Amino acid sequence: MEYTFLLPTLFGVEGVAAQECKRLGLQDVRGEDGRVLCRGSLNDLARLNVNLRTAERVLLLLGRFPAASFEELFDGVAAIPWEDCIPRDGAFPVRCQCLDSALHAAVTCSNVVKKAVATRLGGKYGLRTLPETGAQYAIRCLVFKDVVTVGLDASGPSLHKRGYRALGVAAPLRETLAAAMVLLSRYHGKGPLADPFCGSGTIPIEAAMIAKNRAPGLNRSFAAQKWAFVPQAAWLDAAAEAMDREYHGAYDILGSDIDPAAVELARQNARLAEVEDLVSFAVADARRFAGDRPQGRVVTNPPYGQRLMEQQEAEALYRDFGKAFARLGPGWELYLLSSHTEFERAFGRPAPKRRKLYNGPLQCTLFQYPAR
Repeated sequence: MEYTFLLPTLFGVEGVAAQECKRLGLQDVRGEDGRVLCRGSLNDLARLNVNLRTAERVLLLLGRFPAASFEELFDGVAAIPWEDCIPRDGAFPVRCQCLDSALHAAVTCSNVVKKAVATRLGGKYGLRTLPETGAQYAIRCLVFKDVVTVGLDASGPSLHKRGYRALGVAAPLRETLAAAMVLLSRYHGKGPLADPFCGSGTIPIEAAMIAKNRAPGLNRSFAAQKWAFVPQAAWLDAAAEAMDREYHGAYDILGSDIDPAAVELARQNARLAEVEDLVSFAVADARRFAGDRPQGRVVTNPPYGQRLMEQQEAEALYRDFGKAFARLGPGWELYLLSSHTEFERAFGRPAPKRRKLYNGPLQCTLFQYPAR
């Protein structure tokens, strides 16, 4: 049986996530603003959770219908055959989001959805009160331009939570965005990759996992592993397939930072991610960055500077780093993420290519400088 999956993403990452789905063999893959839709089997539900690097979660899509009133919302949700998915003891918390719609009260919409599902399940199971003592079947609902999209959250904690970063430094980069940056740089393990502002090591670690072709979900669990209608064999098969596809080679990946505590944390995170043998970390000043290879790529996320004094400090840092990068050989490429509107002026030259991305709610630009 085929199912439809909805994969929320950070804005700007939809195309990268869609390519991931195509490489996994999913059908009818199409990107929309902030999400990707595709079709597959329950085995694919497990494969998506285990393998996706750039999507935020996997939703099993159960219904899409127009609704401009609470009555239409209730009737549309109640028409969905919830009993096919949620058993009589299943817990079903509801979370709604409302955007540009007549229905704009998210809490009230959540209550209506909850009541509609409870009414449907209570009638099917002959219960006036549902116990909700079993596994969790979390319902996510989006009301956007008077169209309701309803699904079950198969992931649980967001997919950016790989399990290797128990701690972090200030303003950490989400793992899914770091992976997208690496993939947008077209890095797949060949040649040097460096991050001279590595912080807690997210970009080098994601680069190492991409080079090794290590699935990011192997060291964590997912909500749908407890769903009664998803075969346990699907998860075992997904993990086995992912491990069989891993590469075993040596890679030239370097992370450096001026903060010794951040570098030590990066080393710890690399150990937890099981890529400590693939990444080198060092305490170093990015203003003196010097690649000792004729070619390579820098993928990095330097400080943005949100306050006036911090902005001035960030501009000085960009200026010095720009001079250091200019001294590298013509075979070096740069992919740098920043929200600073004056980055190019401070860096010393405009970027031949730019891509709008979001680091959480913060609009940023990925400045891309190809080899000269």
